[in-house]
Amino acid sequence: MNALPKHQQGLTFISLVFVLGLIAFFVLLALKIGPIYLDHGKVTSALAEIEKTPDIEEQSEAEIRDSLGKRFNINYVDDVTQNDITIVRHGNYLKVSIEYEVVRKIAGNLSVLVQFNDSIEAGKQ
Repeated sequence: MNALPKHQQGLTFISLVFVLGLIAFFVLLALKIGPIYLDHGKVTSALAEIEKTPDIEEQSEAEIRDSLGKRFNINYVDDVTQNDITIVRHGNYLKVSIEYEVVRKIAGNLSVLVQFNDSIEAGKQ
């Protein structure tokens, strides 16, 4: 007589498909969201470079916007528009804020929304 095993070992085909589907979903999510955060790193580095600019408090709003726009063009940042940049000036105090959001389609009608708000301050209030 054949002896039947008392306990089965391993994954069934359905559980294997389920596990691989979960892994594929999270890889897809990482591939869609990763570039958004890489672009955000470029935005924060552009702001940091603007902050290091000597006599930034004395530059006009147009010059600051132009400088940021050039840095964004060089780094291929398309998510930030000129309307997302806010510049506040009081005497020698300067605050540059960039507030924007990015929406990326994941699959079907599933999308992801990521919001960013970064700012620098220069000069004395």
